[in-house]
Amino acid sequence: MTLDDIDKITTKDDFACFVEKLRDHLQQSPEEWENVTLESFLEAMEAWVRDIDGYIANSGDKDAVNPSWRTFAKVLQAASIYE
Repeated sequence: MTLDDIDKITTKDDFACFVEKLRDHLQQSPEEWENVTLESFLEAMEAWVRDIDGYIANSGDKDAVNPSWRTFAKVLQAASIYE
């Protein structure tokens, strides 16, 4: 899986592999990232989520219409304490 394979993510393992590739990309090419600190990354994530209706309207991305936000929240919460 590569970062370009985001549309192929269907399982938790696919998602985990994507997160791994995202982390690898940050480590190898931080100059390509706008948000290299956790604080700025989370701030950007918050802003994007708040503007998701605009993203859906502009992109037509039907997958973004009914995501499981609870799942995403659990992932983020777990990541804050998981060793």
